[in-house]
Amino acid sequence: MSGVKSRLSSLLAHITPQSSSGPFEHNFNRHTLSPTFFLPRAADIEPDAEAIYHLTADNKILRRTYRETAAHVSGFAYYIKKHGFQRIGILAPNTPAFLTSIFAIAAAGAVNVAVNYRLKKDDIAYIFEHGDVDMIIVDKEFEPLLDTYRSQNPNVPFLVDDDVYSEAWTPAGSFGAAIQEGWKYDNETAQNGWEGLEAQAPDEDSIIALAYTSGTTARPKGVEYTHRGCYLAALGNVTESGLNFHEGRAKYLWTLPMFHAMGWTFPWSVTAVRGTHYCLRKIDYPEIWRLLKDEKITHFNAAPTVNTLLCNSKEAEKLSHSVRVTVAASPPTPHLFEQMTNLNLHPVHTYGMTETYGPITKGYYLPQWDQIPLKEKYQKMARQGHGFITSLPVRVIKTDVPEGMVVDVERNGKEIGEVVFVGNICARGYYKDPEATRKLFAGGVLHSGDLAVWHPDRAIQILDRAKDIIISGGENISSVALESMLVTHPDILEAGVVSVPDSHWGERPKAFITVKPGKQLEGKDVIDWARNVSDISKFMIPREVEVVAELPKTSTGKVRKNVLREWAKGSGRSDD
Repeated sequence: MSGVKSRLSSLLAHITPQSSSGPFEHNFNRHTLSPTFFLPRAADIEPDAEAIYHLTADNKILRRTYRETAAHVSGFAYYIKKHGFQRIGILAPNTPAFLTSIFAIAAAGAVNVAVNYRLKKDDIAYIFEHGDVDMIIVDKEFEPLLDTYRSQNPNVPFLVDDDVYSEAWTPAGSFGAAIQEGWKYDNETAQNGWEGLEAQAPDEDSIIALAYTSGTTARPKGVEYTHRGCYLAALGNVTESGLNFHEGRAKYLWTLPMFHAMGWTFPWSVTAVRGTHYCLRKIDYPEIWRLLKDEKITHFNAAPTVNTLLCNSKEAEKLSHSVRVTVAASPPTPHLFEQMTNLNLHPVHTYGMTETYGPITKGYYLPQWDQIPLKEKYQKMARQGHGFITSLPVRVIKTDVPEGMVVDVERNGKEIGEVVFVGNICARGYYKDPEATRKLFAGGVLHSGDLAVWHPDRAIQILDRAKDIIISGGENISSVALESMLVTHPDILEAGVVSVPDSHWGERPKAFITVKPGKQLEGKDVIDWARNVSDISKFMIPREVEVVAELPKTSTGKVRKNVLREWAKGSGRSDD
């Protein structure tokens, strides 16, 4: 017995640290938070559950279980460890390789730097250089976008993913070869799979990823995402988007780019509930409708413009099952929410920014809204709402006070102020940019730059970015509000509004619109409708309306107001 007792005492000493000054200090009721842990956990609980569905670049359906996915991730993580990579760039669409890389990079103790493949070569080169990457994973289709970077950084290796079909235990292509090399290294060094990796980060406040802003008006900034922040943001999404599905398992369709704010942390959220990731190389509306109908997709995330085009696709029809659609990136219109609901696409309205790991507020749907007029119900649904369950309450503060002073506006739905955040899911700061970080957190709150009102029920409602408010004859015109009104015209598909100079009023709105398929419309028709039929206030009626083939958008579907302003000046072709 003494030998057993001795071994137990020795084991206890290893897992329970002692204080030299007195009694035991324990930490067995606390562990570091990292969302990487969700993958090996899923593989332990339901190893044969389907983790990935994907139509590969060679047009074959790939299906992979959680057991297989966890094995691929561990193999790639050991490849990273073997070569000592610390900062790894990713340039790819929504593919299994991208998803694998997100988990593997963190499991190897490294940092991922995912980049928008719609950027110019120079911007991509800048981000990878600024992010100090020492290796890049690139999809074969987008390898030419690295020409500029390669010429300036010839010693940084590339790992090319062909995105071709392969069996789970014989992964193909260069990316597959790296996984197999990692498996071999693990076997040779006896690190025992996930036991030798960082499912829990040693420091939960260390960086797991750099998420770069779009950089439409300045150089992109690298937002520092921590393990803890991603963990809590991911769990927030599980709750707020209803991913822990009540019937079977969540089937999540990747319409949102994984590179954008780390896919709003949904790579981890979906994995946490052992859902299926339906990877999608590009936005393809007929394919999206096929998956919605045939695969019975339960969830997806998309900006209002993607949902608008989806609802107006010729394949659109009311689904036999309900789908929860997390809508964010720009303020949606009540009209869009009505269209979506009629198709059994039920909006989960959220709001956030790259600096908040994506969504941080939700417009909570209240049962009593079923008793009010439809128009009023959809107007309430279009508000940005309240702070996430893993955050603290969102606030709206006065803008006419000195920098660093934080004073709340009146909660009357009228006084306009800036939206600010505090709490767990505010990012750590900007990488290598202390001055921008200082401004971001001036006064101890995270500044959004978005203008909003605060309603008596404490829900916020975005009016505009500060630079997009139009001041006409002393009246503040929200471009977002005017866009919402314009799209109620039966023939208008989308609208983007910016200011143009006016000799009498100072500024007046100009609208750029797209027209629904099969419809014809001229600008003067819209102005006549706005003046004589719509509920648009007289001072808000656009001075000009220009019909264009397509509105310029960011990778996540936001209308690029900076481009519209150039068009309005006549310095760019609106039909390019």
